[in-house]
Amino acid sequence: MAQFYSKELVDFVLFKVHDVKSLCALSRYEDHDEASFKMVLDSANSLAENHLYPIHREMDTNQPELRDGQIYVHEKMKGIMEMIGEQGWISSAADYEKGGQQLPMMVSWAASFIMAAANYSAVAFYGLSQGASELIAAFGNDAQKSLYLNQLYEGKWQGTMALTEPEAGSSLSDIVTSATPTENGYYLIKGQKIFISCGDHDACDNIVHMMLARVKDAPKGAKGISMFIVPKKRYEDGQLVANDVTTGGMYHKLGYRGAPIAHLMMGESNDCRGYLVGEENMGLKYMFKMMNSARISVGMHSCSIASAAYYASLEYAKERKQGRPISNKDVNLPQVPIIEHADVKRMLLFQKSIIEGSYSLLMQCARYEDLSYYAEGEEQAKAALLLDLLTPIAKSYPAEMGILTTSAALQIHGGYGYTTDYVAEKYFREIRIHTLHEGTTAMHGMDLLGRKIMLKNGQAVMYLMQDVMTDISKAKSSEAIKTYAQTLETKMMNLQELTMHLVGVAQKEGPDAFLSDATLYLELFSILVVGWQWLKMGVVAEQEIASSNSNSNTNSISNQFLESTLKTLTFYFEYEVPKTIGLLTRLKSTNRVTLNINEDLLI
Repeated sequence: MAQFYSKELVDFVLFKVHDVKSLCALSRYEDHDEASFKMVLDSANSLAENHLYPIHREMDTNQPELRDGQIYVHEKMKGIMEMIGEQGWISSAADYEKGGQQLPMMVSWAASFIMAAANYSAVAFYGLSQGASELIAAFGNDAQKSLYLNQLYEGKWQGTMALTEPEAGSSLSDIVTSATPTENGYYLIKGQKIFISCGDHDACDNIVHMMLARVKDAPKGAKGISMFIVPKKRYEDGQLVANDVTTGGMYHKLGYRGAPIAHLMMGESNDCRGYLVGEENMGLKYMFKMMNSARISVGMHSCSIASAAYYASLEYAKERKQGRPISNKDVNLPQVPIIEHADVKRMLLFQKSIIEGSYSLLMQCARYEDLSYYAEGEEQAKAALLLDLLTPIAKSYPAEMGILTTSAALQIHGGYGYTTDYVAEKYFREIRIHTLHEGTTAMHGMDLLGRKIMLKNGQAVMYLMQDVMTDISKAKSSEAIKTYAQTLETKMMNLQELTMHLVGVAQKEGPDAFLSDATLYLELFSILVVGWQWLKMGVVAEQEIASSNSNSNTNSISNQFLESTLKTLTFYFEYEVPKTIGLLTRLKSTNRVTLNINEDLLI
């Protein structure tokens, strides 16, 4: 079986670096322990290896088809959805009383990372059902929970997020889909939704759309948006009947082609019934409850795809023979595997440094998510602030850098990488969407600089600096990485100074100048935050090596992996962190290039 992720990475980051076991002290997770968490991960690995990975290329090649108003997907997806439901993946983090397993988000996301690395298209189906069921569980009434949750959890019905419209795009405050109240307790829905992932298919018996719409006479903008459950089929006299939701088209995508994206039409026959979730005009507030999770999901699955691409290129580099060492060009010598060439090692280390650093950051955010829900007092408040602050980075950095790492994987394959004979091109196509959905990178840059750094008068940034400096202090005691700890300390001071400088720009020049390079600020912030994660991993790796060498315990993580971690840390600080020099220079410049150029000159 081909490798698509590192089991040692998952175990090292989850159990050693971020100590998921400590969450069992929370009453929410007291029924779990390390053994149960490992059983969950083993189950995810089994599903990934035996069912998801074997069809990932088939799902890409044999794309969904729209025939007579119905989208048809890969024939095995129905069985996979049933299997995912039976094994409890859709309800993994849900309450016991709602049919869930109350797994920590850390474990749930770790399992999702494994499965998405095997087959991202397939995981998209169940991820959407998770999101829909979370909203119903949090804000639906008892009748809605009774009708929909079990069907969604069991994989019999598909859940979606039906937000985007033709003229609204990411600007949800501009949606025009209407909801007209009736005397019968439901609303008549009329409008269109586009880019609805898994919005229609034959692998489930029904599709349940969590849809944003505007009730007549509602306030303009975001304050007038309500949330509705709009099923493809509704119950009438105990039978499922069509609910006037039709598939007007299907988008043919660059990547993750196994999961369909639909254009939906509601109310063409004036009989599309929607069922209000919670209160009118609260739809966006409800949607934002799951937004951090959705954005972490994008980052995690970017990391998954990048991981699969890395292992494909690593395998190829070990097998492909070409050229000879630069220091010995004797044509009588056999050619060497390309992994022996320095630049191929550079590209492999680049991929590895981004993937593993991103994965640790994502687990850090998952930990904050768990604590923000179920810890108490200051610990809970601190975790919530840090999660809000880091979410734009956790979403955007793995996605943006994943495009570059999968490109490096393709490059290692050479000309073969550009063909469909090898899988590298699939991963390159597949990852591209992740900088776009759940908010573009530019939106997250503006969110970070324009809003998140000022959360609670800068309290979130203060908490982050405290945590980073704590880990820098630990790393300074390590001979192997103390130089890099000092480097990060200086860079974090530079970041603080830059932030204050940009606040001054906002005061003197206004928001346009302040936010004009917000994407670059996001990039700079991201590089340093991932550097923090590398120091955390480096400290633990050294401790584990020392423990192993002293024979004081049996280490479940191999010394080879730990040594690889330290070498990859070195690469990150030698190759990636120096990129901050140029970013700092640009962000301090007073030349507003993008603001000052007239649009007419962009010819």
